[in-house]
Amino acid sequence: MIERIDTGPRMSRIVKHNGVAYLCGQVGDGATVAEQTRDCLSRVDALLEKAGSSRSQILQAVIWLADMADFAEMNEVWDAWVPEGDAPARACGEAKLARDVLRVEIIITAAY
Repeated sequence: MIERIDTGPRMSRIVKHNGVAYLCGQVGDGATVAEQTRDCLSRVDALLEKAGSSRSQILQAVIWLADMADFAEMNEVWDAWVPEGDAPARACGEAKLARDVLRVEIIITAAY
């Protein structure tokens, strides 16, 4: 069975299937990549809770940065957020994001 949560005409914020929750890409507010990353991860926390999951159940994270020069700044926030011993598989790359003000987008897949 597939369960879609917060579904709109374009996408669902969460799709659950066979014990896996797929979250739509999350972006955050703020002037710096650190502020945007913190806000983005706060939104991830809320979606994980809504999906019946948590940080410790994240299987994979895909992170897009508008500029790889922001990699260290984003990682500082990420490293403080990820539970010790529960780091997921992760990829990070550079991409043109949907709006010029965006500096980071994070896509999460988690068990529930």
